[in-house]
Amino acid sequence: MKSAKNYIEENKQRFLDELIELLKIPSISADPAYKKEIIRTAEAVKTQLEKAGCDVVQICETPGNPIVYGEKIIDKNLPTVLVYGHYDVQPPDPMDLWDSPPFEPIIKKTETHPEGAIFARGSSDDKGQMYMHVKALEYMVKTNQLPCNVKFMIEGEEEVGSVSLGWFVERNKEKLKNDVILISDTGLIAKDVPSITTGLRGLSYVEVEVTGPNRDLHSGLYGGAVANPINILCDMIAQLHDENNRITIPGFYDDVEELSQEERKKMAQAPFDLDAYKKALGIEDIHGEKGYSTNERNSIRPTLDVNGIWGGYTGEGAKTVIASKAFAKISMRLVPDQDWEKITELFQNHFEKIAPKSVRVKVSPHHGGEAYVTPIDSIGYRAAEKAYEVSFGKTPIPQRSGGSIPIVALFERELESKSILMGFGLDSDAIHSPNEHFGIWNFLKGIETIPQFYHYFTKLSK
Repeated sequence: MKSAKNYIEENKQRFLDELIELLKIPSISADPAYKKEIIRTAEAVKTQLEKAGCDVVQICETPGNPIVYGEKIIDKNLPTVLVYGHYDVQPPDPMDLWDSPPFEPIIKKTETHPEGAIFARGSSDDKGQMYMHVKALEYMVKTNQLPCNVKFMIEGEEEVGSVSLGWFVERNKEKLKNDVILISDTGLIAKDVPSITTGLRGLSYVEVEVTGPNRDLHSGLYGGAVANPINILCDMIAQLHDENNRITIPGFYDDVEELSQEERKKMAQAPFDLDAYKKALGIEDIHGEKGYSTNERNSIRPTLDVNGIWGGYTGEGAKTVIASKAFAKISMRLVPDQDWEKITELFQNHFEKIAPKSVRVKVSPHHGGEAYVTPIDSIGYRAAEKAYEVSFGKTPIPQRSGGSIPIVALFERELESKSILMGFGLDSDAIHSPNEHFGIWNFLKGIETIPQFYHYFTKLSK
């Protein structure tokens, strides 16, 4: 039987060429202007699933962007793995910070990736990682080594909250029936330190609007006499954290899961270089909630961050106005036991309460989802652990991620399945940022590792 390494080496250039073509399509879900590109991408994914060996592939319509469904059923008595991924990408802004156009993929060597990395929007999140699964299936089908049934569900709204996914899952439970869900939308601690993500934070995302006068005013004639919504919004945002960087919303921490000292000690065993972390980010010092380490702050603790703020005149030159309105987008990352709808309501009530009478406040919830923790004693986790041990020669470290994939909790609720998060990205991939990239080594390592998961999951399920 041909090994995965040999098959990958023989087809490496084709795999990269196919991924690059997929990355050229600007499938930006946040902007309706890219709807045609979304459809193009879904069709491209469908074509590649068919070529990889799926017997059934469908583009399934939803109230929003389509979902690509595929399946390869070899024996209904064997276990079934459902692969989830997404083909939509984040907006590339700010464009002027990209070293190369975001939808004109190029391969460049870096210190971390001497063998090269693909620079393009969506290369790591999530087209590159999703495509690893397509190529892993191809390898197993073409070499007649697929040990179980495989289904694919690739959506186009993950970057805007997976609004239509719940609608689709509720109506297709039989079609999506599985024994485990496999997701690659997370990362490794390092190329030589494999890890499996065992926890994700939840999310509450809101937009706020502060209105003062009924029109923009001359700042000379009215300054000092009329409330400035931008000044007030900044002051209100500043009130959302105290001197210890704890969130001040009443009730915000009521349901927060508190990890034991033993669990925190285990987390601290993961290799982490604080100086390298600061250097990579170009910062002089760290910042965050008092009493917790950097790794704890970005994984097991809830947060509140302003993602965008605007109002008034922001064009070239000067225009002396007091803006009528000011806006901000705010995200709150949540931990197990925090309900995102409850947190959204607590935020709204508090934000309205701290507003002075000189302005009007509007809070518009966008989307959210629950946190998720996967048990490390499940068959799925043990299969993933074995898979990494074979391909990396090391036992992976379980770690919690600060990111959010809200649909994971949805899957468990609706499909009654555990999700295994086998990511191959790195923190340095710059996802959601300019110059996003995905190492060629990581891409190919994923294709090599995934078949091992199928093998061990089938073996352990007997």
